[in-house]
Amino acid sequence: MKLPENYMERVYSGWLGKVIGIRLGAAVEGWSYERIQNVFGELWEYPAQYKNFAADDDSNGPMFFIRSLEDCKDLQSFSAQDVADALLNYAPYEHGFFWWGGYGVSTEHTAYLNLRNGIPAPRSGSVEQNGSTMAEQIGGQIFIDPWGLVSPGNPEQAARLAEKAASVTHGGNGVWGGVYVACAISLAFVEPNLESVLEKALHYIPQDCEYARVVRAVTAFYREHPDNWRECFQYVHDNFGYDKYPGNCHIIPNAAVMILSMLYGGGDFAKTLCICNMCGWDTDCNVGNVGCIMGVHCGLEGIDYDKWRAPINDFLACSSAVPSLNAMDVPYGAAYFAKMAYRLAGETPPAPWDKLLGEGLESCHFEFPGSTHAIRSRGDALCHIRNTEEQAHTGSRSLKVTAAGLGAGEEAFFYKQTYYSAEDFSDSRYDPFFAPLVYPGQTLHLSVLPQPCGNLDAFARLYAKNGATGEVFRGEKVPADGQWHELALPIPAGQEGYIQEVGVILCGTSSGFGQGDLCAYLDDLYVDGAPDYCLDFSRMEMNCWTGLHQDVPQFGRLKGHTYLEGPWLSLSCADFGEMYTGHHLWEDYSLSCTLRPVTGQVHLLQARVQGAMRSYAAGFYGSGKAALLKNQNGYQVAEEASFPWEAGKEYRLTLSVKGNTVTLAVDGSKLLEWEDPQPLEHGCAGVAVQRGSHCLYKDWKIRSCEEL
Repeated sequence: MKLPENYMERVYSGWLGKVIGIRLGAAVEGWSYERIQNVFGELWEYPAQYKNFAADDDSNGPMFFIRSLEDCKDLQSFSAQDVADALLNYAPYEHGFFWWGGYGVSTEHTAYLNLRNGIPAPRSGSVEQNGSTMAEQIGGQIFIDPWGLVSPGNPEQAARLAEKAASVTHGGNGVWGGVYVACAISLAFVEPNLESVLEKALHYIPQDCEYARVVRAVTAFYREHPDNWRECFQYVHDNFGYDKYPGNCHIIPNAAVMILSMLYGGGDFAKTLCICNMCGWDTDCNVGNVGCIMGVHCGLEGIDYDKWRAPINDFLACSSAVPSLNAMDVPYGAAYFAKMAYRLAGETPPAPWDKLLGEGLESCHFEFPGSTHAIRSRGDALCHIRNTEEQAHTGSRSLKVTAAGLGAGEEAFFYKQTYYSAEDFSDSRYDPFFAPLVYPGQTLHLSVLPQPCGNLDAFARLYAKNGATGEVFRGEKVPADGQWHELALPIPAGQEGYIQEVGVILCGTSSGFGQGDLCAYLDDLYVDGAPDYCLDFSRMEMNCWTGLHQDVPQFGRLKGHTYLEGPWLSLSCADFGEMYTGHHLWEDYSLSCTLRPVTGQVHLLQARVQGAMRSYAAGFYGSGKAALLKNQNGYQVAEEASFPWEAGKEYRLTLSVKGNTVTLAVDGSKLLEWEDPQPLEHGCAGVAVQRGSHCLYKDWKIRSCEEL
C-alpha cells in the first residue's frame, strides 16, 4: 500500500501531538475531575513549566518497543516475542522506563518478570497467566501509537502489529484498546472526518468486548447531548468510572474520556486535548494517545506553535538502558517511525527523505516544518530561532538563527546540547540517564549561510565545548559572502571529559563602534569519526536527582549497585550488574580500563552493547580463567584461556572490536581473539559483573582501533 503524499509531515505532527499530550497531562496525572476543577477551574494550557521535561513511560514504551521492527531480521515472521525481546533489551531492570509497582500490582512489571523467567510472549501478558484485572489495565494502549504511525491508511496492518505488541504485557480489553488506538491513528491519515475515524476503528476489535461497548455508549450520549462535555463526563463517571473496574488504572474509564474529548473537541487540537486533561484520571496517558490521533488528524497547521510547540523545543528525554538513546528529539522519533513505515511498505522514501532516512537519523536536517531539533541559544544579544523555507542546503528547509543588537566583538552561541545531567531538569520522572552524543576525536559538520549585516562584518564559525573543563574549540571563521559553507571541526582527541555542546557562533567586527542584527541559516548538523577520550572518575561527582536516585555521570545502569570511590567506579551485584556509556552507533574501537576484582568470579568489560540482550564482553570469568563472550539473548563463551588473576590486584584490560574480530589484551599482551561469523556491528561500551561479584574500574580510555 502506497504511503500518503503528506505522510512525512503528518507522522511528525502525530508524534509531536503525543509528546504535547504527555507534557500537558503529566503535572495532573492521577488527579480527579473534581480536584482539577477546584484547583484550576478551566485548564487550557500547560499546568506546569519544566526546565526540561524528564522521561515518561508514555514515550519510553513507544520509542523502544517499535525498535523490534528493526531488530527483527525477517518481518514476515514478526511476532509478539520480537516485541518482548525489545522490552528485555531496552528496559533497565526494575527502574526507570515505566512503573515498577511490583509483581501482581504493575501490569508491565509483572509481564517483564514473566519474560525474564522464561514465560514467552504473548502468554507473558495474557489473562490466562495474570488474570483479567492485571491484564486489562491501561498500558496496552498507552505504548501503542507507533504501530499506527508506521501504518498510515493501513488499519489492517496497524491492527496486526498492535495486537502483537500489546499482548506482550496485556490481555483482553488491554489488547483491544491498543488495537483500537493504533487503528484510529492509522485511519486519521486518510479519513478526514474524525467521527468516522472513531467508528471505523471499531471494526478491528471484537464487537462484544467491553472496549467496543464503552466507545459506542459515549458516542450515543454525545449524539443525544452534543453541547456539554461536562454532562458527558458525569455520565462516564456514573457508568464507567474507576469504581466499576478493578485494578490500579483500568483501561475502560480512561478510554471513555478519550472518546468523549475527541467527540466534544470538534476537531480542534487544543480544545480536544484540554477537555481530555480536565477529565482527570490517567491524564498523561489519555492526552498522549488523543494527542497522537489529533496530531495526525489536524496536521501541523492545527497545532499552535507558540503555545504548544515552543515550550518543548523538539526535545524528548527517555530512560532506556542505552544512555545515548535517551537525549532524543521529536524529529528523530518521527523520522525513525517513517523509516520503519517505508520498510514495511516496501517503498523508497521521496527526496530528500530517501537520504535523510538512510543512515542520517542522528543528524539535524530541519526538514520537518517548524522543527528545531532542540537547538538552543545564549549570549548578550536577543536571540531568535525559527525554522524557515527561505533557504536550504539540503531539501527545502533550514534553521534561521538571529542575534539582534549584537555588538562588535561580541558572540552569540546557537547550539545542540549533547549531554544532559540532573541539573538540567526540574523533575526526575522515570529516572533518566544520559551519555554524551559527541566525543573528542570526532568531527563536527554543519552547513551555514551567514547573512550580511550593514553595521558589522558578519562571520560564523563552528564550535564544540568540553563540559568537564569548559574549554571551547573553535573552527575557522567564514564570512557573509552569499555562499553556503560546508564546515568541519575536528574535536581534539585524547581529552578527559565530555562534549557538552556543539553548534555555531555568530560574531561581527567593525572599524569603529558597531552594533547589528546578525543572522545565519543552518542545515545538516552531524558528527562522524571515531571517539578518542578518557575518563577520570576521581574528578566526577554522582548525579543527584530530585527523586531518590543517584547515578554515575555519563553512564546508564541496567542493574546492580554502583557508586564512585576516589579514582574508582564501583559495580557490584547480587546476581548480575551492568552499566553502559558511549554511543550506540560506535563501530570499531577499543576500551582500556584498569580492573581490581574485589569479590566474586566474573569481572568484565563490554563493547558494541546494543542493550541488555546484545553485546560482547571480555575479562575474568571464573577462577584462574579469562574469556571472550557474546550476549545474544544470553551470554555464551566464545573463547577462553587460563589466566591466574587474583582478587585485590590491578590489571589493565583492553577489549577491542574491529570488523568481526574481538580481542582481549591483559597488561598489554594479547590473550584472546575471536572472529564472530555473525557479528554485532555497532554499540556502546560498558562494564559488567555476574554471580554476585564486585569490581572496581579506573583510568577509562576509548580509542580507535587504528590508534593502537
